[in-house]
Amino acid sequence: MDKKDIKLVAIVGMCGSGKSTAVDYLTGRNIPKVYFGGVVLNAVKEAGLEINPENEKMIRESLREKEGKDFIVNRVVESVKKLIEAGQKRIVLDGLYSWTEYKILRKEFPNEMTVVAIVAPKALRRKRLAERPERPFTAQQVAERDQSEIENLEKGGPIAIADYYVDNSGTIKEFYEKFGELMKEIKFID
Repeated sequence: MDKKDIKLVAIVGMCGSGKSTAVDYLTGRNIPKVYFGGVVLNAVKEAGLEINPENEKMIRESLREKEGKDFIVNRVVESVKKLIEAGQKRIVLDGLYSWTEYKILRKEFPNEMTVVAIVAPKALRRKRLAERPERPFTAQQVAERDQSEIENLEKGGPIAIADYYVDNSGTIKEFYEKFGELMKEIKFID
């Protein structure tokens, strides 16, 4: 397969911005995803811990400290390469966090990857996270997670250098319209 036919879209953004909504839009069109957070969630389960924000943070930071900042992204790269070998031409990367991860992905897939940042106001992100049915966060947990992700996980870099930004401060319908238009513009979907 010609590498110029391969397109990866990496979704970035702060917690509660709507990254999962963007990924759901694409997976609903049968585009496979590689989920960075799945590495952490599996490790939490393997450690016999309850899945909650505190345990996820502890395991995420512990894995990066023990295995290096590139631990998760190395597994993601392997998964992406397997999907490409299996004939996939479009793949969504769900949860690119750190600058280190960004640099490794850019090196591995220099022309294939487009980074899309999903953005929303902090107050709206807090509201969404408090109301979500799965793993709701308190305002304090959101503030702590934001700080941890920026300081410990270098999350700001990939957001700052994203190729495109999509505002997600309206309805899901409005977001899907904007996001879908962008995906068509970059020829990720028809």
